[in-house]
Amino acid sequence: MSHITFPNSLIPPQLLAENLSAENLIILDASMKPVTNIGVAQPTVPTYIPGSLRFDYDTHICDHNTSLPHMMPTPEFFTEEMQKMGIRKDSAIVVYDNVGVYASPRAWWMFRAMGHDNVAVLDGGLPAWINAGYETTATLATPTSRGDFASHPRPELIVDSQTVTHALSDSAFSVMDARSAGRFKGQEPEPRAGLRGGHMPGAVNLPFAETQTNGVMKSPALLREIFNEYQNKKLIFSCGTGVTACILALAADQAGHKNLAVYDGSWTEWGAADSGLPVVK
Repeated sequence: MSHITFPNSLIPPQLLAENLSAENLIILDASMKPVTNIGVAQPTVPTYIPGSLRFDYDTHICDHNTSLPHMMPTPEFFTEEMQKMGIRKDSAIVVYDNVGVYASPRAWWMFRAMGHDNVAVLDGGLPAWINAGYETTATLATPTSRGDFASHPRPELIVDSQTVTHALSDSAFSVMDARSAGRFKGQEPEPRAGLRGGHMPGAVNLPFAETQTNGVMKSPALLREIFNEYQNKKLIFSCGTGVTACILALAADQAGHKNLAVYDGSWTEWGAADSGLPVVK
């Protein structure tokens, strides 16, 4: 049996299909229902890539001691849960979702933030897998043994509001907001109740959809064009709840940028009516 190492954070369905028998392969379904309508029909019946385990960071693999949605859990909790799932230090992990590239980059970034680099997002997700003619199954797999996964946290990859506040007034940084232009400008209502409309003073708007075409990530060359003006900046990504911010992190990674961070609380924390944090329209 062979071992696989992913050369890139984004892999096409063909590469996964060719390596389904790799001994160290772990496939994770990180699907999550979009909070806004992004125009993609989700499967009406359970549909998975064969061998998939469920990676639910919305209700399970998250911090249960906060009211903010799907915040990063402690390294100890993450280690325990990954070991229960049979994930090992040498695992090659592929994450996908049933929309395209929507919820899966968040799972990829969580592994990166916990120090595991051999992890990749399936480009185009489950729809691309199905469109390529590969088989699916109606059931999830079950872990067969306990893994020896160990977290080695990189705290600089996940930042808080204090770090973002500093970054907004420091020309070495750019804070990029992945929400739609309408939400960024405060012209569209927020999908979550109790949040102010608008954006952080000094933030840049890059709606996550601009990094994709029909649920597939744009080429590295096109992504480099998008991120070219930020090449000497430390980039911090924000969105509604810290999910689509990770799509921008993946896009910047594909464009060759290295100094990247995700604001975990994102607009749900910053835009809260009682946060005391500045909002402009």
